Amino acid sequence: MLDFTWKVFSETGNVELYLLYKEIEKDNEKSPFEREYRLADFDFPVTEMTN
Repeated sequence: MLDFTWKVFSETGNVELYLLYKEIEKDNEKSPFEREYRLADFDFPVTEMTN
């Protein structure tokens, strides 16, 4: 996915694709547990409970 994003960015110069590339690159540096936790957070965001 990283290579594809870079290829499309380099052909189009689209800034949003560059930002996506950097986000994927940063995500790849994290441990598998951290990546899984982040994905789970998107599916089930933690919300604060108010009484």
